[in-house]
Amino acid sequence: MEAELEKFTHFLRGEKGLAENTIISYIRDLKSYTKYLTSVKKLRNFTEVQRVHITGFLGYLQEQGKSSRTIARHIASIRAMHQFLLREQLSDHDPSVLIQPPQLERSIPKVMSVEEVETLLSSPNTSDHYGLRDKAMLELLYATGIRVSELISLQVTDVHLMLGFVRCTGKNHKERIIPIGKTAIQALKEYLEKGRPDFISPKVQDDSLFLNHHGKQLSRQGFWKILKRLALEAGISKDLTPHTLRHSFATHLLQNGADIRAVQEMLGHVDLSTTQVYTNVSKTRLKDEYSRFHPRA
Repeated sequence: MEAELEKFTHFLRGEKGLAENTIISYIRDLKSYTKYLTSVKKLRNFTEVQRVHITGFLGYLQEQGKSSRTIARHIASIRAMHQFLLREQLSDHDPSVLIQPPQLERSIPKVMSVEEVETLLSSPNTSDHYGLRDKAMLELLYATGIRVSELISLQVTDVHLMLGFVRCTGKNHKERIIPIGKTAIQALKEYLEKGRPDFISPKVQDDSLFLNHHGKQLSRQGFWKILKRLALEAGISKDLTPHTLRHSFATHLLQNGADIRAVQEMLGHVDLSTTQVYTNVSKTRLKDEYSRFHPRA
């Protein structure tokens, strides 16, 4: 099964043109799946797999307490794999064809209050190049709502401070232009002039906007460590994720009357219903405020 999985990995990288994080997710899911097939069901190759084996694996995931969203993602990975095997004539059937994904519960994203965002954004110590970088990253994330994967992929040439916008490439290599405000522009200007030059290594040629101490592109994990440290230093007890500032960006815009389709375009959502979840956040917060402060609540 390892040989087929390797071929599928080459297919994802070469022909599908998927983002690296998406490919890693596919492979992680499929390694878990093949481990179950070989160790629990004692199967030797994919031609032996039947529908009952897949449903057994999904039941195994449920027993482990996996969410419906995680199980749905595994199903998508399994389907893609078996379709590939059938198309490449590495298998004579597709046992995943009748597998139905679970009904997904659309959870309300966790967001920060405006005060919490202000506290987080003012937490970096800008007396050195690390603080200038961290300040610029946080300000840009909150100013644009871009994903962390998009943030770390930015090149210096993607930022246009004079015109006040950033160009980023999202899912499926779709490019979008997003305006940035004066606070983010100022933070980026200071980082580019005083901070980024100290990260540049003479041994490395990397035009990424945000660099690590080796002079290379900052990784997603590197950003995540920075965010956790800054939240801790700022005294923010809320459980933050790399997407929290993106969620907060969208929610705060809609709370202040922004057009939902404009927010959809800035976030890079294909489906408007994906953006509409943030209107639910606004309504929930509105009810909370009413309950807290209305004397008759």
